[in-house]
Amino acid sequence: MNRTYTIRELTKEFSVTARTLRHYEDEGLIAPARRGQARIYNNRDHARVTLILRGRRVGFSLAEIREILDLYDRGDGGTKQNVHARAKFAERIDALERQKKDIEDSLVELHRAVGLMDDHLGKAPRLAAEQFA
Repeated sequence: MNRTYTIRELTKEFSVTARTLRHYEDEGLIAPARRGQARIYNNRDHARVTLILRGRRVGFSLAEIREILDLYDRGDGGTKQNVHARAKFAERIDALERQKKDIEDSLVELHRAVGLMDDHLGKAPRLAAEQFA
């Protein structure tokens, strides 16, 4: 099915601004056809916006997303794209796991500090909080 989409339809569906879609176009990530001043997006553009937003949600840069999309365009059936994407995903998982550990360590330290402050304040954190409100 060769469905087309307007910029308004895509902004509503993906909850992004028209400016975001134009930026992706400027970056060469999508290439809508033009009818006068109107942009007409096809199924390929729709799929690419889906992939771009997924990539952004997990922390990929637009350059990294472009690498993955460009490999798909080379037409090897997606094998190179999948190998490259898998490597990028594994790198991102490692980075997120490190961030998760850092956050967990920070939470432990902050909870410990709050406990020490509560002890120092005579176990009256509510009273102390009210004094500073």
